[in-house]
Amino acid sequence: MTMLIYFLLIIAIPILIQLYLRRTYAEHLRIAARSGLTGREVARRLLDANGLYNVRVEEVRGKLTDHYDPTTKTVRLSSDNYYGSSIASVSVAAHEVGHAIQDAEGYAFLRFRHALVPLATFGSNASFFFILLGIVLYSANLILLGIITMAFAVLFQIVTLPVEFNASSRALNQLVSLNVIGMNEEHAARKVLNAAALTYVAATVVAVLELVRFIMVYAGMNNE
Repeated sequence: MTMLIYFLLIIAIPILIQLYLRRTYAEHLRIAARSGLTGREVARRLLDANGLYNVRVEEVRGKLTDHYDPTTKTVRLSSDNYYGSSIASVSVAAHEVGHAIQDAEGYAFLRFRHALVPLATFGSNASFFFILLGIVLYSANLILLGIITMAFAVLFQIVTLPVEFNASSRALNQLVSLNVIGMNEEHAARKVLNAAALTYVAATVVAVLELVRFIMVYAGMNNE
């Protein structure tokens, strides 16, 4: 029963959060921002206001594929947000600009996350191989190796949380201080930004639960 509840949790949590994000995003995609500025125009205004004239703003295919690329100094916005002038569009655009500002300022958690990328990538790719092999061969040492490598991926997820919440906080402050949104629109923008942040919380919870599960498997093997 415990394992059944566990699997239901790791399946249900991400699905429910994604549904909430998509519903919140779709709802606010239909609400026009008072300024009438598109996501591209908002991103450009916020970047220029922070002296980031070298950061480009580009359109990217897909839905909710928005991101900031630190290697090319580019804010990429999905079509809905690039051309849209909704509360959702300007909020997402501002969030990605928040990451560009973090990058320019050398925000500690962002730098730490970048440094973790190689280890996290290796950990997410190799950990389950070591753990599965350890279970098949009944080798506690292999499972421990899998747990250690998985821990790097989990740490990456944990470090991502302050990065995302900080970017959202910066976004809201920028939108208000530069009069892109009015005080009556602040609550709606915060709702969009919080919904997006919850997806990272869900991913972190699932990653931690997986790590704890395998730690318990390892501890059980050592106790036998």
